Amino acid sequence: MATLAEWVQGARPRTLPTAVAPVLAGTGAAVGAGAVAPGRALLALIVSIALVVGVNFANDYSDGIRGTDDVRVGPVRLVGSRLARPEAVRTAAFACFGVAALAGLILLALSGLWWLAAAGAACIAGAWFYTGGRRPYGYAGLGEVAVFVFFGPVAVLGTMLTQAGLVTWSAVVVSVAVGGLTSAVLVANNLRDIPTDALAGKHTLAVALGDARTRVLYVALVLGPLAVSAVTAGFLGWPLLLGLLAAPLAVGPVRRVLGGAAGRELIPVLAATGVVLLTWSAATGVGLALAG
Repeated sequence: MATLAEWVQGARPRTLPTAVAPVLAGTGAAVGAGAVAPGRALLALIVSIALVVGVNFANDYSDGIRGTDDVRVGPVRLVGSRLARPEAVRTAAFACFGVAALAGLILLALSGLWWLAAAGAACIAGAWFYTGGRRPYGYAGLGEVAVFVFFGPVAVLGTMLTQAGLVTWSAVVVSVAVGGLTSAVLVANNLRDIPTDALAGKHTLAVALGDARTRVLYVALVLGPLAVSAVTAGFLGWPLLLGLLAAPLAVGPVRRVLGGAAGRELIPVLAATGVVLLTWSAATGVGLALAG
């Protein structure tokens, strides 16, 4: 029987910046467009956090029953480490998806944008079939693409839409950058797991690209948003330069990756990348609000 602390570890709290970041950016864009709706922002945050925790438990369950997690380098896995019954972890995943669905329906009722229910259903399906089902797309090198779409444009623009009822071009650009940075978190994770994933037959994008090219991809995804800050500031003014506050935080993880860090040495890179993501998204959200 897993302890409460082990369940918390299984939820992978270090991935929570990927849930908070798009809501911060989208809310900042909404404020910049003249909409102040803290209640809707909170509901969007609940949806996002519940989905991230749910996908973490879903991955734990699906990878665990396949044997992919029998040899782990990263955080504890409940099923792979035999700490919890697979059925219990699957139930935890579905419970999180249920919370996300409930909060999402309330948000749609308040905003009147019922057509976004299709996007919500796609998010839940994407969370489950990432490593679940007969043909999980995460095993076919499509994980980063899904993370980019769901935690970039879908999450950022969905957050803005449900608060402001519209989308601006600046929010679209920022959503792409958020998606890229969020993908960088997964790229770092999969870079670490290249040896074990290849052995288990999990053909992630990192396995397909190989070690060297995966490191180049990581650096591009981390530095891209900083370039976005500089370019958008030329159109919207100095507030968008606030995103450059994340630049010093990006130095450490980029150096580690370019320096050849591998295995457990990459674990701090995941956390550091999450901090870069959260900082850039928060600062850019403030910039969008001020540039309004």
